[in-house]
Amino acid sequence: MATEVKIPALGESITTGIIAAWHVKNGDVVKAGQLLYDLETDKITSEGHAEVSGKIKLLANEGDEVNIGQAVASIDESVQSPRVDTQSGLPSAADKKPSAEEEKPLSPAVRRLSEETHIDPAMLMGSGKGGRVTKGDMLAATHPTNHEIPRRPEGATSAPIAAAAPKREAGERTSRKKMSPMRARIAQRLVQAKEEAAMLTTFNEVDMSHVMETRKKYQDEFTKKHNTKLGFMSFFIKATVKALQDVPEINAQLDGDYIVQNHFYDIGVAVGGAKGLVVPVIRDCDHLAFHEVEQSLVNYAKKAREGKITIDDMQGGVFTISNGGIYGSMLSTPIINPPQSAILGMHAIKERAVVVNGNIVIRPMMYLALSYDHRIVDGKEAVTFLNKIKESIEDPARILYQI
Repeated sequence: MATEVKIPALGESITTGIIAAWHVKNGDVVKAGQLLYDLETDKITSEGHAEVSGKIKLLANEGDEVNIGQAVASIDESVQSPRVDTQSGLPSAADKKPSAEEEKPLSPAVRRLSEETHIDPAMLMGSGKGGRVTKGDMLAATHPTNHEIPRRPEGATSAPIAAAAPKREAGERTSRKKMSPMRARIAQRLVQAKEEAAMLTTFNEVDMSHVMETRKKYQDEFTKKHNTKLGFMSFFIKATVKALQDVPEINAQLDGDYIVQNHFYDIGVAVGGAKGLVVPVIRDCDHLAFHEVEQSLVNYAKKAREGKITIDDMQGGVFTISNGGIYGSMLSTPIINPPQSAILGMHAIKERAVVVNGNIVIRPMMYLALSYDHRIVDGKEAVTFLNKIKESIEDPARILYQI
């Protein structure tokens, strides 16, 4: 009896993925619950495990794009894992114990480096999850001056310290490496968003003086009471909710020939993850207090650093905020996250000379950018929405009193 190994449903809007790595070889005998493959999508990397025990036959190769529900392998349950001979207490000759390398499958990058350098990964002490040998371990082993292979602290999930790149041949001025499956899918999705949406960006600038004064005035009390700091993002999230309520056209999306109007306020926030930016969603922001928003941001940032963001964390947002300012960006035109109709871009705060009541003064200013889908949002609504954000940030009391 053979059981198919199918790609499971991963969440709304995800229809395909790419087999990033197989952790078993064709013909291996696997056990129920054993890790079989890594699947990369444009959102997350997930793992596939065996549901039954038996001999596996691979139906897809590493790098193949596969559909949700597609069978990528089959497991013959009539072939089971080795059993100990009850007479001798030892495995039979046919039941040879897997080698260390077979027990800890190698990534494509490690196998390639092994072939190029003739270094046996089984001779190295792996620093990866479960003691697996990583690309960094292989690179470190090629440099005798490195007395110790980089290893991460116990329990940590961040990537190991990158070793120095192999010495290039004299005269070599460029190097090539294949785009990762996830990066390729992200590129495809971004181009698709640009091609399908009539995307336009409008800009404004906001005086951050009052928000900065509010944070400075109440930071100590806020932190002491709620055990979390008061940041800028909570002001922008609450201002966004108010603006979405005042300009509901932004809180809508296209579904074929229909306009779907959303009446909830789940806001996606771009945060830095182990493999780049991810966009987890903070639910029901209209019902959250400032400290609850801040705590959600802290929790998501921690999960992103540890690579533990899930599909559920990123599903269902109606609007996205991207803060390029934390990386020093002065101005940008963010790309819409389909099927949403708009995205707000925050930028670096810079002191600039501005005119206030006829006088030239120095104020901490931030440029704001709103990219929107012109098929569903008109320029009037986009400009009005951005002005609503500006009003709430320059006078935070408006958020409190909903005016």
